[in-house]
Amino acid sequence: MARRRRDSFLTDVLTIASKLPWKISLMAAVVSLALLHLVAVMTAPIAMARSMADMGPVVVHQMIHTFALLFQFVIPPAFVVGAAVSFFKQRRSVTLFKEVRTGYGRDVGSFSWQQFEILVAEGFRQQGFSVFEKGGPAPDGGVDLVLSRGRDKYLVQCKQWRAQQVGVTIVRELYGVMAAELAAGGYVVTSGRFTADAKQFAAGRNIELIDGDRLGSLLRDPVAGSAPRAVRSAAVQLTSNPAPQCPNCQTSMVARVAKQGPNAGSSFWGCGRYPKCRGTLPKVA
Repeated sequence: MARRRRDSFLTDVLTIASKLPWKISLMAAVVSLALLHLVAVMTAPIAMARSMADMGPVVVHQMIHTFALLFQFVIPPAFVVGAAVSFFKQRRSVTLFKEVRTGYGRDVGSFSWQQFEILVAEGFRQQGFSVFEKGGPAPDGGVDLVLSRGRDKYLVQCKQWRAQQVGVTIVRELYGVMAAELAAGGYVVTSGRFTADAKQFAAGRNIELIDGDRLGSLLRDPVAGSAPRAVRSAAVQLTSNPAPQCPNCQTSMVARVAKQGPNAGSSFWGCGRYPKCRGTLPKVA
């Protein structure tokens, strides 16, 4: 039973490490090795207790030492293996993304659900998001991808449905998870279509629906997928003023609202490639 639990723990570490960005998994390997080695050194075996009353602390001390000594040869290598898996997965997703973006390869609608999730994940990475892939054969709680940009978190549900429309139940489920996890917004992405009820439910909420027609923008336009539409509305929608170009990289800018600092609440233009580019301009009303 103990062997099974240990194997399960190792499998969990490998799974998590393979889904994290490979640089983070590699960093986790270095940090875990340093910490476990330090604990092992600090809890080196001490002299035998002089009485039975002292046995308790000695036993606990020895258990901690043994744990740190053994796991410094288990956990860090697991993170290294996970980092390697993550690295090759990302290379594969970049290749797949480039094929679709250039029009070479199969139609997106013919992809398996695994390939579809990989493609969507890479699409969001190209928008400047950090992506954690939760998808897989196990239940995902209505979330396939977790995006982060700065302090904001966004949840994504992917549906590789071409023959079947995505209904309101899927959108409502994501909205519930967003509320539970305090996410700033969410996306439902499909290669097919959404029902009218799904569109009506998402309207006015911080959820953006990306169907087969709009999917091309996510995969081909490097600045199309910023925050969800409703989040952008809350952050001052563009009106009659056209978006200027970023003074640093010439990319179209996006209207934003400062969330903190002395200018909190005021609007400004921010580069559409943020955080890769941090160019800003004052927004004229």
